[in-house]
Amino acid sequence: MAIVDNAVYVDGVRTENPQSLNDTFERIRERRGMGWIGLYRPSPEEIRAVADEFGIHELVVEDALSGHQRAKLERYGDVLFMVLRPARYLDEREEVEFGEVHVLVGPDFVVTIRHAESPDLGRVRRRLEADPALLAHGPEAVLYAILDEVVDEYSPVLAGLENDIDEIEGQLFEEDADATQRIYDLGREVIDFQRATQPLTGMLEALLRGSEKYRVSEELQRYLRDVLDHTLRVSDKATTFRSVLDNALTVESTIVARRQNDEMRRMTELSIRQNDEVKKISGWAAILFAPTLVGTVYGMNFDHMPELHWALGYPMAVLLMVAMGVGLYAAFKRKGWL
Repeated sequence: MAIVDNAVYVDGVRTENPQSLNDTFERIRERRGMGWIGLYRPSPEEIRAVADEFGIHELVVEDALSGHQRAKLERYGDVLFMVLRPARYLDEREEVEFGEVHVLVGPDFVVTIRHAESPDLGRVRRRLEADPALLAHGPEAVLYAILDEVVDEYSPVLAGLENDIDEIEGQLFEEDADATQRIYDLGREVIDFQRATQPLTGMLEALLRGSEKYRVSEELQRYLRDVLDHTLRVSDKATTFRSVLDNALTVESTIVARRQNDEMRRMTELSIRQNDEVKKISGWAAILFAPTLVGTVYGMNFDHMPELHWALGYPMAVLLMVAMGVGLYAAFKRKGWL
């Protein structure tokens, strides 16, 4: 059922509980109080019925039907249309989950359209019904209470984000820890949170500027200024989070680059050492190959080999082996291979 709650209030007191939208419309037409209609994912027919009854602009109907709107405040004649983006933090997934609520405020009615579980408008209604003096201020009091609830629900989100940022800062300098992906993902959540919260400042300032024109009581203006103050703190903190994450990403990139440079230097040093070893092995192999070559030549069984029958043949062969070995050793030593 799309109608979550439906009531008529007189002087801040709940007097009637109409069973249908038509009953509510009739009570409001009779000027028997303020109607507050709470809808949850209503059908297009129900939204159009409300729009037709209260003369709501077609653009508002389109926004209400499509959903997925940015936070905004628009006024169409004496009807105020506000879109809010409540949020909650899912710590196990390190994600901010956003809801959406549309609020239509007229001279003698409030229509709330929720597209997600958050915010808990039932709690808002119970709070106002427990304070008839506040609710007696009319539709603007309901708007204030919804704004206050949405902004209050941002506090656990900020706490969750702050806790994860603290964990990231501790993780940055751990050995073999790569926090780049986590920083990037959390930064994206903070950006989405900023998009949901930053427009609230301008929206509340606009409401306060129009307070006199639309005869908003001084008491409600004080309450709205208090919500504005909380909203500014939320916005400032989100901006700080984004700055911290940007700096963390820079530090993490520097650390990763340093680790890569250290690894490259280590691999280069290892390659140089291996190259030196190869040079030494190659040098000694060449030195040992020289006498082997001489011995191989004179070990051949040729009949006509003058040196075999020469008295100095053996000393000459040994001397040749030694000379070639010493010559190669000197050459390799000069080039730094040995």
